Amino acid sequence: MLRVCFVAFLACVGLAVTAVGAQESSVRVHGTIAALDGGVLTVDTGTGTARIALADNVRVTLVEPAELSGIKPGDFIGSGAVPQPDGTQRAVEVHIFAESMRGTGEGFRPWTGAPNGTMTNATVHDVASATVDQVSGRVLTLTYNGGQQRLFVPPGTPIVRFTPGERSALTAGAHVAVNATKHADGSLAAPTVSVGKNGFTPL
Repeated sequence: MLRVCFVAFLACVGLAVTAVGAQESSVRVHGTIAALDGGVLTVDTGTGTARIALADNVRVTLVEPAELSGIKPGDFIGSGAVPQPDGTQRAVEVHIFAESMRGTGEGFRPWTGAPNGTMTNATVHDVASATVDQVSGRVLTLTYNGGQQRLFVPPGTPIVRFTPGERSALTAGAHVAVNATKHADGSLAAPTVSVGKNGFTPL
């Protein structure tokens, strides 16, 4: 389930897992940092190792679990969801952005993380209790430039919080998830790395 959250985050920042050219493709790498040697990150994936060349200005994002009760009006969030007959979007996952990340991927668009899936990145306008299909949860009214969506969040929905991190977080033993470009020669490169905070695994 938490892996879904990471894929959604990649989609919301324009790094969805897609082919980027005839000789290149995008791949997900997740595991534990074995070493950082200069600009090369070595990740133990559990079935082998992956060496990833990091951009000079690599962006590090910290990921930690969060609670629905922590979401309040004015927060900027993203959610992968599926449309419901009543017009709401039923959340598959929710990710909360730090204030400095406000505006990341803002809008409403298709999402490949679920059948007929949608992605909404927007500001929380209102939070209310509701029951959908006899399941009680919260309905978040989300507003973005040009539109609004109502997001139903049932109990048990994976929720994580993203905050900007520093390169110093890339230490041996840290759990990471990386969306890397695989070049024709098999080498990997990445502009961003997501790191689990306090031992969290961002899969």
